[in-house]
This record gives sequence, structure tokens and C-alpha cells, in this order.
Amino acid sequence: MSVVDFHIHMAYYHSYTPGFVEFLMRQRGETPEEMVAKYGTPEKLLAFLDGSGVDFAVLLAEMSPITTGVIDSDYVAAFCRGSRRLIPFASVNPRTAPDPVKELRRAVTVLGCRGLKLYPTYQMFYPNDPMVYPLYAACRELGIPVMLHTGSSVFPGSRLKYGDPLFLDDVAVDFPDLPIVVAHCGRPFWYDHAFALARLHPNVYLDVAGLPPQKLPIYFPEFERLAEKWIFGSDWPGVPDIRKNIETIRGLPWSEATKQKLLYENAARLLRLT
Repeated sequence: MSVVDFHIHMAYYHSYTPGFVEFLMRQRGETPEEMVAKYGTPEKLLAFLDGSGVDFAVLLAEMSPITTGVIDSDYVAAFCRGSRRLIPFASVNPRTAPDPVKELRRAVTVLGCRGLKLYPTYQMFYPNDPMVYPLYAACRELGIPVMLHTGSSVFPGSRLKYGDPLFLDDVAVDFPDLPIVVAHCGRPFWYDHAFALARLHPNVYLDVAGLPPQKLPIYFPEFERLAEKWIFGSDWPGVPDIRKNIETIRGLPWSEATKQKLLYENAARLLRLT
């Protein structure tokens, strides 16, 4: 069974906040420099993914200088270039970028990015703010999905009020042809909101990154009812053991068809891997 990890952060960032460095040390016992030494080249990361049982990985740019740090779309795209297994997603900060749409268009048409990741709780905006709508329109025009961080965060400076998935209801209605990936399913406050959105809107998908896989049947008792909507993500390096998460999912009391959709098929469809 093939696996797509739809949610991997880079080992290297141009800049890190103190809170992010502290998180790495607490979660992994590693400094950023140690992380880069172990995973900071495509070859090293691919070797790690091989050992983790991951066939394809979405690597995320991030423009969140207040809460976590900065790693731009140029770096992520260059890192992925040359390997069809590594899939770059751009990031644009709609509050600070001089021309967010121009930046996104360049990331996709010049750099080769295949999706957009936005971080409302880190970049301080509501997902249904009209300020962001030109970015959604550009994603639709470019034919790429948009992923948004939802729910809580451990990083100092984050604003949880921006993390309720319910704000994406407007976006799903106004852009019905735009694939929207709800990262983290609104953890831990708004699982019901995320599930309801995916049930209501054909274009809304749920990314389980950062959620303990053994608890998914508890968080979502009707998980299999939305088998076509789930996407596996690890949230590495915050979640260090990708293989353990995959093995746990394979042991859950769901049909093999549901597990295959979660681990590969739904993401492959969005990313046009097949």
C-alpha cells in the first residue's frame, strides 16, 4: 500500500523563533542545526522517508516570522526539484506580502509549487477575510489545492481565534471548485466543525496531521462515512515517528479500502499522482 504524507515541514528554516527552537528541543531533543545535519538534503530526507514507509511527501513553505519562522517557497521548490516524490507547497503571508497573488503565481508557474499552505493562527487572519479571497481565486485559476492550519498551536504568539474551521464555510461556498484541505481537523476544540464542513462541502478535505492516529475512531466515530475526504499527514518533525503512525492506522478497525483512501488515494487524486 503506497503512502502520501501530505504534511511535512522542512528541517531547515531561514530563521527560527525562540519558541520553535524550544519546541524542537522538547519534542525531539535536537537543535535546528542537528536537524539540518540529519535531514537537510533531498537525499537524506528521502532516505528517512524510505525508512518511514512514505512514497510521496508534500513539503511546506512557511512565512510565519512571529510564531515559528520563515522558509520561503523558493527554497522548498529548489529542494524538491529533481525528485517526483517530493512535492513543494508554497506559502504566502497575505498580511505582509506586497503582492500576495503575484507571489503565488510566481511560486506555481515559475518555481513549480503544486499547492498553497496558509497559517491563519500564525499569520493573524480569519480564513474568510476578503483580504484572502484573491489568493483563493488564484488557486482556483491555477488548479492547485489550498491547505490551511486550523485548531490550536503550541507556539507563543499564535492566536487561536483564527483557527476555527467554521470560517472556511464561506470559502467552500464561494469557491466550490477549489480543493480546501483542513489541516489538523481543528484540533482539539473543533473536530465537529471540521467533520461537518467535509460532510457538507464536496471540495473540503480533512488532514489528520498531528492527531494521535489511535484516537481517530474516538474523535470521529463516523470516520468511514467520509472515507473519500481523509488525507494522511504526519506534521513531521513535530511528530517524529512517521512509520509508527502509519502502522497504527493500518491496525485500526476500518476497512482496507478506507485505509487506502486515507494513506494514498485521496491525496494522490488531489496531487494528480495517478
